[in-house]
Amino acid sequence: MPTKDKTPTIASVDDDTLFRWRWDRGAMDLMTPLNRLYGEATDIDALGQRLKTLLKEKWDARPADLRAQDLARDINPGWFLSQQMVGYVFYIDRFSGTLKALPEKIPYLQELGVTYAHFMPCLKPRPGDSDGGYAVMDYGAINPALGTMADFRKATAKLRAAGISTCVDMVLNHTAKEHVWAQRARAGDAFYQSFYRMFDTDILPRQYEHTLLEVFPNQAPGNFTWYPDIQKWVWTTFNEYQWDLNWENPEVFLAVLGIILDLANNGADVMRLDAVAFMWKRMGTICQNLPEVHDLLQAIVQATRIAAPGVIHKAEAIVGPTDLVPYLGQGRHAGRESNLAYHNNLMVQFWSTLASRDARMMADVLAHHFPKSFRNAQWATYIRCHDDIGWAITEADAERHPPLTGPGHRKFLTDFFTARHPGSFARGADFQVNEVTGDRRTNGTFASLAGLETALESGDAHMIRLAVDRILMGHALIASFGGMPLLYMGDEIGMLNDHSYLDDPDLAGDGRWMQRPRMDWATAGEAATADTPQAWIWRGVRHIMARRKVTPQLAGTVPTEIIPLANPALFALRRPGDEAPLTAVFNFSEHWQNVAGVKLGLNPAERQFDALAGQEALPGSGTLSLPPYGRVWLVPQS
Repeated sequence: MPTKDKTPTIASVDDDTLFRWRWDRGAMDLMTPLNRLYGEATDIDALGQRLKTLLKEKWDARPADLRAQDLARDINPGWFLSQQMVGYVFYIDRFSGTLKALPEKIPYLQELGVTYAHFMPCLKPRPGDSDGGYAVMDYGAINPALGTMADFRKATAKLRAAGISTCVDMVLNHTAKEHVWAQRARAGDAFYQSFYRMFDTDILPRQYEHTLLEVFPNQAPGNFTWYPDIQKWVWTTFNEYQWDLNWENPEVFLAVLGIILDLANNGADVMRLDAVAFMWKRMGTICQNLPEVHDLLQAIVQATRIAAPGVIHKAEAIVGPTDLVPYLGQGRHAGRESNLAYHNNLMVQFWSTLASRDARMMADVLAHHFPKSFRNAQWATYIRCHDDIGWAITEADAERHPPLTGPGHRKFLTDFFTARHPGSFARGADFQVNEVTGDRRTNGTFASLAGLETALESGDAHMIRLAVDRILMGHALIASFGGMPLLYMGDEIGMLNDHSYLDDPDLAGDGRWMQRPRMDWATAGEAATADTPQAWIWRGVRHIMARRKVTPQLAGTVPTEIIPLANPALFALRRPGDEAPLTAVFNFSEHWQNVAGVKLGLNPAERQFDALAGQEALPGSGTLSLPPYGRVWLVPQS
């Protein structure tokens, strides 16, 4: 008699079996980095059992609708790499007021084509100054000014139903000193004191300081704080009220992972892992971007993939190119680490090229420092965000383009974007001036830095048009470069610098609030029909994102190849799709520019279609002519 086939069918697979399959799939990629991190000092088998129990507990608590999404994303693991992904970043209070009111704004997001909504810090912060919400005192609660965790669950469910994934900030390097762990540590609890880096004397802190950098040299110099009530020094990289976690302690890993999975079970689809570069410390280094950081991130990502596989991770590492690339997985971490990372160098090079009208360094840096593609990962591309611009122009990159020097070009950029340089169109402000090195960072909204504020004040129609085209060129660049474009709230309607933060004592000390204005819903409401610069920008951005969605060459799985050009005003790239390549060209000057099609690698025998404008391009002469700040996405037509 034949043996009955006991292979489980889809209908018979229970939750325990599904968890076991996912554990078996991911256990090696999870435990290997943990063994490297903790194997010498910890019973790694016991840690593995505790971890498996934690993941099963969080999986058992996962709501049915999120489990269904997990299964859909398991079947389509590259869902976030689609060209249909468009991100939008906002502070809830400045966008909708509260979480309860947020669903009312979903139609606006859908009209822009948004499929990913990043809620800027929304977890419960410490009272008063909280570094913009990044000093969290309770990871299990929503900021009461915004609503409750129940409101969060309802809002994310409605976004999910509209095809929009929710991203939240998970601060990994530190907690607020008011966090319950810190409070217990301060009360003398040895278990929780081991969660932080605390010292009885200043001997070790002084030794560490020899090689450490200062993040906020003006407002928070140094990296350690003395607390007389507990007679200890505490590692405080960012601010006195932000205590660095001790990731050498596996208890910290387990505790933070539990928080991440709880947030996932409440509806978060993307974890923006904040300040990851600083997580591991080693004497004699700057304590940034150490190899152990990548083991930690791989372990976090792989653990989440077992208990909440519909969730992905974005690394917030605003560092130089050599250190940035590994956050998307290189070598032993390839395909196993963060799914997204900010391409801060693309942002810096955009502004540098806009000021200099010379794209040669941009092409050189982007071609030589960055891979053409990644495994199971892509860039998050952006032009502006809530933060300042740190001018990451290295000496080596500048010196390849004489007569430039690193310090000289950084000074030029800070002068240009704060209107000190003759002929500048920009309106920005200095941030964190380093009196020793002379380096300065820059604040300002996209529109103000791109010249719209100056142009509107002048009333010059030509200047206004140029500013609008700079803004649209930037959006066309991030939509086509390679990665998921992120629209920062208000950029799509050209919102200008907001100085009202100076009237709020909790905000006045942080100039970055200048580029965090409240959403102008009156302007947004008339953007579809008005004949204003703000409306031109909104309609242009909506068009760019709509064209991106129907252009398969712009998916994150397609490599990005930089095309070197002799004309310094032009920047070009190629996306070699399966059916036909796409060639994108951008004019970074206020003058018309020409380039021969053959210089772009185009076949003279093929007709070219501009996928961005939706019309034929390149006349019989074979020469592409681009207007001031023009942009094209060329695709050959058979």
